[in-house]
Amino acid sequence: MRPSAIAPGELRHWPRPRRSIRAPWRNSRIRTTSTQRTYRYVRLTILAATLLLAVAVTVEEIVGGSLPSLSAAYYTQAGPMFVAGLFVVAAAFVALSGHSVEQGLLDVAAVLALVIAVVPTTVEADVCGEVVRCVPPAVLPAVFNNGVSVASVVLVGVAAGVVLSIVQGTMSRGVAVTAAAVVVVVVGLGAWALAARDAFLLFAHNVAAVGFFLLIGAVAAIAAWRPQRAPERFRPAYAAVAIGILIALVGLAATLVLAVGGGDVTRPVPWVFLGEAAALVLFAVFWLLQTVELWKEPDPRLLA
Repeated sequence: MRPSAIAPGELRHWPRPRRSIRAPWRNSRIRTTSTQRTYRYVRLTILAATLLLAVAVTVEEIVGGSLPSLSAAYYTQAGPMFVAGLFVVAAAFVALSGHSVEQGLLDVAAVLALVIAVVPTTVEADVCGEVVRCVPPAVLPAVFNNGVSVASVVLVGVAAGVVLSIVQGTMSRGVAVTAAAVVVVVVGLGAWALAARDAFLLFAHNVAAVGFFLLIGAVAAIAAWRPQRAPERFRPAYAAVAIGILIALVGLAATLVLAVGGGDVTRPVPWVFLGEAAALVLFAVFWLLQTVELWKEPDPRLLA
């Protein structure tokens, strides 16, 4: 069959094939959604690491007996989970790095979390000799190895971060101050360890732990008392976390003073354990609040 003739002008009325035109904002939207999911998962990872530590310590309490402190879990079957949980938290803090004051504080807190993990608390043991408490000699090679490794990686990471910031044009005063603070902390701890090893082993873990929770409390306080940082409905909760952490740290400081004076702060009531547990719970509450508050946000504060 011969096709019917088509007038030349009729070709203009044929439907033209539709080209797929992607909206110019589509790619941006996909990136935002991906960033949103990433930061959700990072915050959820911090909560998971905290839960991991809590479960490991609870199991050890049930199976192996009461612990004088959370940090003493390092020497038990829960030790690997204790160290792993702190490393995960440190890595997550670095993943949340940005230009805001809070994120700078979290970068320093990440370094202190690593110190808590690799420099154990002191314990009462026969191997301590004349001193009441010490880090047992058997673990000192691991402390040295892990400490040097962590310090080296942190310093390399800071140098790489500064170089990338310069190359990408994102260098700012906040980035410079944070990098300098991290270097000061690492170099200062290293110098302390070399100059006074015994004092370092005796106090470094506690100093790092107190500093860590002070920084978390400071971040919570910023969220509570700076209106632009958090919606009004979250501010009372952040304030409660900040005040609670401060109270817990004051209580822990009091127990340390009693311990130095010869008092027993582990029996019959394990005051150190309770104080550390309270601080850990408040830490978890803070990150739960952060996760809920920022669930639908792509975290614009990264650019603040």
